Amino acid sequence: MPKPVVAIVGRPNVGKSMLFNRIAGKRLSIVEDTPGVTRDRLYADADWRGRDFLLIDTGGIEPNTDDQILKFMRQQAEIAINTADVIIFITDLRTGITAADQDVAAMLQRSKKPIVLCVNKLDTPGTPPPDFYEFYNLGLGDPFGISALHGYGTGELLDECFKYFPEEDKNEEDSEAIKVAVIGKPNAGKSSLINCILGEERVIVSNVPGTTRDSVDTFFENKWGKFLFIDTAGIRRKSKVNENIEFLSVLRAKSAIERCDVCLIMVDAEEGVTEQDTKVAGLAHEAGKASVIVMNKWDLVDKDEKTMQKAEAKVHLDLSFMTYAPVAFISAKTGQRVERLFELICYVNNQSLMRITTGALNDVLSEATLRVQPPTDKGRRLKVYYMTQTGVKPPHFVIFCNDAELFHFSYQRYIENQLRGVFGLEGTPIRFTLRQKGD
Repeated sequence: MPKPVVAIVGRPNVGKSMLFNRIAGKRLSIVEDTPGVTRDRLYADADWRGRDFLLIDTGGIEPNTDDQILKFMRQQAEIAINTADVIIFITDLRTGITAADQDVAAMLQRSKKPIVLCVNKLDTPGTPPPDFYEFYNLGLGDPFGISALHGYGTGELLDECFKYFPEEDKNEEDSEAIKVAVIGKPNAGKSSLINCILGEERVIVSNVPGTTRDSVDTFFENKWGKFLFIDTAGIRRKSKVNENIEFLSVLRAKSAIERCDVCLIMVDAEEGVTEQDTKVAGLAHEAGKASVIVMNKWDLVDKDEKTMQKAEAKVHLDLSFMTYAPVAFISAKTGQRVERLFELICYVNNQSLMRITTGALNDVLSEATLRVQPPTDKGRRLKVYYMTQTGVKPPHFVIFCNDAELFHFSYQRYIENQLRGVFGLEGTPIRFTLRQKGD
């Protein structure tokens, strides 16, 4: 049985994201005074009274609007409402009941879901002011006065939500999912890929670059296993990151890379690898993440029988530091070869978890040093004694030698190529640590 789902909904700028961060216990949702900052559904694991649950933050609902993004936000909020077990409807004491609040309340009543009404911005503990009682007019039962900023009243609010949690199934087993971050520059098709995989409008898809601002987690299971997809904000050039919100989005994308197991690096196949794609891929490489380079919009490329081979060679030329990463050619719009991604995700994840015995490593090392002699400098020759593996994700090897300064980068790359030639290690970076006598 899945975790209970609690959705936080309301009109824009009433404090939904602040309450989300308060309950989640960390700053996951972007909080700004600008209405409409939270656009997609944002998920977080939380717990109350020993019970784990899934918390959803949503974009503010504008019931009547012609704005394209606000319409998308409303659609996302409606999906969150449909998937939730309990809905927290948050309102604002300072503005009182608005026409938008009444429209949202009517929408929630039609959902037939349990609704917990809360009135935010009661920032002083004690007896509520007379304006608080106005919210009974929404017809949703007793309102709970809270301060998302200071945390007042959130315990009572969660106690009320807890009453509506489905009974817990003690026999349920929770398997570990592979965490997959979908990264790339804006408008490369990241959200379209997630929607294609899920077969639903899970995240907002728009031709406006920068539509996705938060990292969004999505669970998915198929014959290949269990996956947690993280759709991230497109990473722009620093010179173009002018808004504070955009800056936070880039930080969130970097954070998603840090906590994932596998990165899908989305590249627009029509444009090819750009300078910004190189920087995005560099973030994954430097973080030591297993990666797949995904050439999206392949259906729009004119092709002959050698187009794919030439394109793959060009990708590895442009991303010369990531020649270990497999390249997938897909169309998120048509679904072409999307299924192949799951096989590659599982494969590169397993490669990043590979452990090699010390004996097997030193057999390769011995043969490599015999084939190509270690370098010399000013009459001193590098002596490589032995190598052992100390970690995974990515595979980490410690090499013991007489002088680390003699171990040139080119020879280190040569050793890496020998390891890859024998053991594979495809799709994952390799880390080396040099130890010399006296360390």
